[in-house]
Amino acid sequence: MVVYDITDMESFQNLNSWLIEIEKNASKSVHKILVGNKCDLENERKVTYEQGKDFAAQYGMQFFETSAKNSTNVSQAFIAMTKEIISSSEKKPTSKPSETVNISQISQGKSLNKKGCC
Repeated sequence: MVVYDITDMESFQNLNSWLIEIEKNASKSVHKILVGNKCDLENERKVTYEQGKDFAAQYGMQFFETSAKNSTNVSQAFIAMTKEIISSSEKKPTSKPSETVNISQISQGKSLNKKGCC
């Protein structure tokens, strides 16, 4: 989740550099969601809802405005992120094991790589 403060234009303007850091340091398949926090402070708003929504659309992210203070849309944002992660993991092919182990040999105390007396 990339979060900015709707009452602080500088935090909104920092989004580009934060996304660059994510691209440099996270996996290519990382999921991103944009969250404008402090929507309970409407009278102090510096970043419009439309600016946040447009920015999110530009980068293909879902967008939520939240208030951590009064819990507005907080659960919805986390649920949306969780659904996105689950959805993408269901689309990934499962990997096959690289080696087959005979469980009956292990359960009978026979080690496949046993050496020496121990």
